[in-house]
Amino acid sequence: MQKRRKGVHSRRKRSSGRGRVKRLPRGRFTEDERLFSRQITAPELAEVHEPPVIERLAEPLPETLKDPWRVFRIMGEFVDGFDTLARVDKAVAIFGSARTLTSDPDYRAATETCRLLAEAGFAIMTGAGPGIMEAANKGARLGGGLSIGLNIELPFEQAVNRHVDLSLTFRYFFVRKTMFVRYSEGFVIFPGGYGTMDELFEALTLIQTGKVHNFPLVIYNTRYYAPLIRWLRSRGLGEGKLSTTDLDIISMANSPEEAAGIIVEAYEARNGEPGVAGMASLREP
Repeated sequence: MQKRRKGVHSRRKRSSGRGRVKRLPRGRFTEDERLFSRQITAPELAEVHEPPVIERLAEPLPETLKDPWRVFRIMGEFVDGFDTLARVDKAVAIFGSARTLTSDPDYRAATETCRLLAEAGFAIMTGAGPGIMEAANKGARLGGGLSIGLNIELPFEQAVNRHVDLSLTFRYFFVRKTMFVRYSEGFVIFPGGYGTMDELFEALTLIQTGKVHNFPLVIYNTRYYAPLIRWLRSRGLGEGKLSTTDLDIISMANSPEEAAGIIVEAYEARNGEPGVAGMASLREP
């Protein structure tokens, strides 16, 4: 019998009802909390064996003694994630609010955008949850593409939506973020909250600093994001915190055809070859 992996879990958790969450027992901490907090004490610390005693100038805080051993768990998540996703040819990462309802126009737009991208040969990669993520995974299925969900361990349990084909669950946000950037050809950012903004600005920083190249970043729904763009221009650019080339990183779209077209054109320019379906199929009525 094959042993169950530690780190990244391929087992999918099905939701029994849309929008429901299951609270974890009081006192249980996620791995990210354990990594970043210095306030977690016994009995949490009792779960980790202390490393050999090392002489230091000052006695370390007891809760930091387990940190070097956590490296192996982090490494295991990277290895499992790389091993699974290395088989993905090309993908597009989709971000947006988990609170978006099925009746919202952005939900339908995300579904159609991802259907077009899937028909053009792209896998669709999301955070595996509800809302925009569910819409994107649904669109991938409708377009005959691979539907990927990268779930994250949270203080409340996030069930993987029913449209995901390949599901991975991570303990650490930074490992999951690496997978999104490493295995996608670009990002499409739909309206969302803190998590969506986090992915947006991290991608902008990676592009601005040259860590990733020829990486299209598409913001969908200019009405929603217009105040943010105005602020970046008036304050960031106006006060010299940003340059005009920094703002040129962002592409805007208001239709599924426009959003998918930007991704396909960028892929063709980057690889010097047409996509599986190319731009023609995106322009068909």
